[in-house]
Amino acid sequence: MIRNFTFTTSDKEQIYATAYLNETRFSGNALVLVHGFKGFKDWGFGPYASQFFADNGYLTVAFNFSHNGVDENNEFTRLDKFAANTFSREIRELNEITDALYNDYLNLNFKGKIGYIGHSRGGAISILNATHRDDIPAIALWASISKLDRYSERQKEEWRRKGYLEVLNMRTKQKLKLNLTLLKDIEKNSDDLLNIQYAVTNFNRPLFIAQGDQDVAVRLEEAVKLYNWANREKTELYIINNTGHTFGIVHPFEQSNEKFDKLLDKTLTFFNNNLK
Repeated sequence: MIRNFTFTTSDKEQIYATAYLNETRFSGNALVLVHGFKGFKDWGFGPYASQFFADNGYLTVAFNFSHNGVDENNEFTRLDKFAANTFSREIRELNEITDALYNDYLNLNFKGKIGYIGHSRGGAISILNATHRDDIPAIALWASISKLDRYSERQKEEWRRKGYLEVLNMRTKQKLKLNLTLLKDIEKNSDDLLNIQYAVTNFNRPLFIAQGDQDVAVRLEEAVKLYNWANREKTELYIINNTGHTFGIVHPFEQSNEKFDKLLDKTLTFFNNNLK
């Protein structure tokens, strides 16, 4: 089963989502895939990975944050939403869709547990959300960032002066704006709600950290930092040699590769062992 659905948030925003389920192999638990900055649920490896986990026993849900800028056709047309996005919003939206799944929003008689797979910024959002919940037994972080404040003082000065910061989408060549609300979110909440070090240190549950050693978007040092913050007895650091931020996968999806397939296998084993 592949079912597209729309979820309405508490502030009446729309989240586009897809549920993957292999009814004959379903083991009872679920995984939620959390995309990163300029990402979306159907980017590159998204559908391939979602189907893999479904075929191996998990209800798998991939979704777009309401303000990721992408419409229902996977095009960056909602640039006003993208500009107005904040990290706090994404944490809240992940929280709401998790609550909805636990409350059997999809009418599948779901009674299992939920794990997160977060890629890049989605990894940070996953751990920041889960550290305040006791019903997320395990998380996998793929190429996850270790800090949300990734902007220089010069960029921040320009941001305040203009009221926005422009970033380039390398894939589409679009210039995308980030409103001042994002910077204010960082400055207001960096010590608590958006404190990744605190979240990882206090998660104290099974954590899988995967990182390509050739990643230029998120350096290997960030994965090591996350690992050092975590409870090492419950944490696995998996370094993948000679691969980058998306593990050799491009968009539109062409084919998988040995390293990404091994990452899927390692992630599956992690959840099989820890999602109880």
